[in-house]
Amino acid sequence: MRAGMLALVLGLLSLRFLPVLPPVGWLIPLLLLALACLRTRIWPLGWFVLGGCWACWSAQQALDDRLAPALDGRTLWLEGRVVGLPTRTERGVRFELEHAESRRAQLPRRLQLSWFAGPELRAGERWRLAVNLRQPHGLLNPHGPDREALLLARGIGATGSVKAGEQVGQAAVHWRDAVRQRLMNLDAHGREAALTALVLGDGAGLAREDWQTLQATGTVHLLVISGQHIGLLAGLVYGLVAGLARLGAWPSRWPWLPWACGLGMAAALGYGWLAGFGVPVQRACLMLAVVLLWRLRFRHLGAALPLLLALSGVLLINPLASLLPGFWLSFAAVGVLVLCFSARLGAWRPWQAWSRAQWVIAVGLLPVLLALGLPVSLTAPLANLLAVPWISFAVLPLALLGTATLPVAGVGEGLLWLAGLSLEGLFRLLAQLAGQLPAWLPEPLPLWAWLLVALGALLLLLPRGVPLRLPGAVMLLALWAPREQVPLGQVQVWQLDVGQGLAVLLRTRHHALLYDAGPAHGDSDLGESVVLPTLRRLGVRHLDLMLVSHGHADHAGGAAAVRRGLPVTRVLAGEVAGLAPAALCESGERWRWDGVDFELWHWPQGTSSNDRSCVLRVVANGERLLLAGDMEAAAERAWLAASEDPRIDWLQAPHHGSRTSSTEPFIKALAPRGVMISRGRNNGFGHPHAQVIERYRRHGVQVHDTALAGALELRLGRQGAVVEGRAQRRFWREGE
Repeated sequence: MRAGMLALVLGLLSLRFLPVLPPVGWLIPLLLLALACLRTRIWPLGWFVLGGCWACWSAQQALDDRLAPALDGRTLWLEGRVVGLPTRTERGVRFELEHAESRRAQLPRRLQLSWFAGPELRAGERWRLAVNLRQPHGLLNPHGPDREALLLARGIGATGSVKAGEQVGQAAVHWRDAVRQRLMNLDAHGREAALTALVLGDGAGLAREDWQTLQATGTVHLLVISGQHIGLLAGLVYGLVAGLARLGAWPSRWPWLPWACGLGMAAALGYGWLAGFGVPVQRACLMLAVVLLWRLRFRHLGAALPLLLALSGVLLINPLASLLPGFWLSFAAVGVLVLCFSARLGAWRPWQAWSRAQWVIAVGLLPVLLALGLPVSLTAPLANLLAVPWISFAVLPLALLGTATLPVAGVGEGLLWLAGLSLEGLFRLLAQLAGQLPAWLPEPLPLWAWLLVALGALLLLLPRGVPLRLPGAVMLLALWAPREQVPLGQVQVWQLDVGQGLAVLLRTRHHALLYDAGPAHGDSDLGESVVLPTLRRLGVRHLDLMLVSHGHADHAGGAAAVRRGLPVTRVLAGEVAGLAPAALCESGERWRWDGVDFELWHWPQGTSSNDRSCVLRVVANGERLLLAGDMEAAAERAWLAASEDPRIDWLQAPHHGSRTSSTEPFIKALAPRGVMISRGRNNGFGHPHAQVIERYRRHGVQVHDTALAGALELRLGRQGAVVEGRAQRRFWREGE
């Protein structure tokens, strides 16, 4: 039984690693082959193929439900029902629409929409909306998250922005939304959003600083509902019934054990329903159901079988769950605890078991965090040692009891006030820990080094007395394995995918330069959310120079966040206003790093901010790159007049490929091999202009576009080609 389930799970998980899906027509022969294998000695292979077939079919259904390419960027009137919990932001409201209908097109089942300055929305309401629809898409940067995979796993077939709308149907009373409104309107010492996250699993209202604190201390799971909360509530209900039965206070005509198991399971399902039934909640409820069923039969059940049943159950319900980082973290954490606490000889005191649980999870999840490219919290063992009981025995009971008694005047509010007070104290403690030792975002390891770390972590988790535990600790030194170095005389150039903006990283052997820092508008700062994490993942711990081409928000907006997050030796800018301390870019300044030559050009007489962009030319082993910022036609003419030899090999497209730039004389004089365009997909400026693209192609220039290709990598000085981020095939990108 276990071997078959394990093979089934492996088949379901294989979906995560497929570059393309097999044609649907192949699934029927594969299914027949699997059924034939089940009657032979290689029956585990049959279960593996069955799992793979089900996963591939489910994935194909999800892909077929995505917005048709012909509708990408079009604005349609549609009507649908609001589902989930709409989220209010500084700029408007984000929400999901289900079963949307349009007279002009067939639409995906679920849409994720944003409405600038939109009204308050309630779950269950029906709206008629004019929506600019877009295919599921996301920024793709080295070692960063893949938003397209996340949207596919959540069943989002299209995204869009609302242009206008009218309500056409009232919502029935949606108790989950009503509970959220009550919680957010309470006085809970400023921790109303944290209570909402804990009770409903809705963390959208948490401030950015709170998220950073939770991530830095490895305690996100405490407020985003996890299996721990489900198990704790079920255990409290089970223990209450068992205690009453032991004291003789439970009705004798009601057998206490079935009632304890049933009420515990009902409490878990109720809390899961309240929380929206995410993957950790599904896993916990499935495991709990198995354990309680076995308990009813008075049989001892190990922890491994419930874990395997939960894993197979979650994947059978939604095979695309394996695309979610939370799926791997949730099951890996439970698996580590099962490995370390089952089948051990001797007993541990409660405090010993509790402290060991924290360090074994920290060690066991290390390879998973490295593989997913997630931060590693160095304070997580200590933070969880304190925070888990704090949440479990102080905050959570008060929060749930307070929520349940909100209809009783004064009672629910008082309990939630106490829960908020306790949360405020916890956040202050966590903030101090995060300030002392921030989370570590390591560079991606070579495969051999990651395998050593994974093996070392496994050996460390084995019981005391097992040989090779000490070598396991030594294997963890592979965390500091040497990474590939940029050769002398070359530059590693990364044009990051930052949407409608620009950020270019240049690294020589011992130096790093950032040209522009990405856009920032309102509550969206890509310098903080994209540029800074990507620099850290690429191993940049210090910037020798940050060069901001000019003062527009799509180039300079993220500069402040980058400077807060990394030491920056020097800042130069085409316009220094708002960037102090920064020095003004001056034409003719040259320097040499590790055999690579850099030269600046600036036109202070430019009549526009774009034309005053600071331009950087880089020469490595005779190969040339020009970073042109947003300069337009007048600045292009001035640059040509000032340049003795304008020829280059690679060009960052001026002003995102606008019609006012990339003039015919400019392209002809530069004669680049390739041009790299940084812009947002379906942007409102129409960048790049069709005439500009045609102009480049007419001159034989190869066009690379971040909106279509993701981040772009170029090794200047090696006479190679640009490597596009989407060149690595994934089945959810096969339409790219």
